[in-house]
Amino acid sequence: MSFLTTSFLLGCAAASLAALQFKSVDNRLQSLPMVPRVEHAVAVWQPFQPILKRAAVGSQPPNTPVMPMIDLPKAETLKLIDAAAQRHNVPSAFVKSIVAAESNFDCNAVSAKGAIGLMQLMPETAQEYGADPTIPEQNIDAGTHYLRVLMNRYSGGRRSLKIVIAAYNAGPAIVDRYRGIPPFRETRQYVARVLTFMRQFERS
Repeated sequence: MSFLTTSFLLGCAAASLAALQFKSVDNRLQSLPMVPRVEHAVAVWQPFQPILKRAAVGSQPPNTPVMPMIDLPKAETLKLIDAAAQRHNVPSAFVKSIVAAESNFDCNAVSAKGAIGLMQLMPETAQEYGADPTIPEQNIDAGTHYLRVLMNRYSGGRRSLKIVIAAYNAGPAIVDRYRGIPPFRETRQYVARVLTFMRQFERS
């Protein structure tokens, strides 16, 4: 047998062995479970599962269940706000202004960032205050409690109310970093919008 013939046969044998190995690997990969959706892969506090599915409804299969819409009259929402404001010693007009700016009194609102409900609570904030943000009463109570915490934190300054509003929008860490209202257009416009709503609610 010539050298070229021997080399050719050895090459064919090696190629066949490699093909078998790749097929074996491919079969193993096919036997593995598909990668789960994000809401299943990440440890999420249980009450927020319906919200995550609703927020991601555009990327979900057509049969994905959607959280039922809540029909809460505005008059009932205002009563919940008044009760929470009294409970946490926060001006009712201030809470109403935050709700107006955050969700326009829509208890079904869910932002692209995952903020939930009337006061657009992030899941971790709601969890911190022991609330289910999908329930309007708990959403308002937790949001109002959070406002009281921010008011205590930034009390005493000449612009304390504006800083509280900015902290509700951008977060206390950002406000502390800039030692006041951060230079973000969104936050500055948010502060101005809340103050405008507040003047309206104080007159009504």
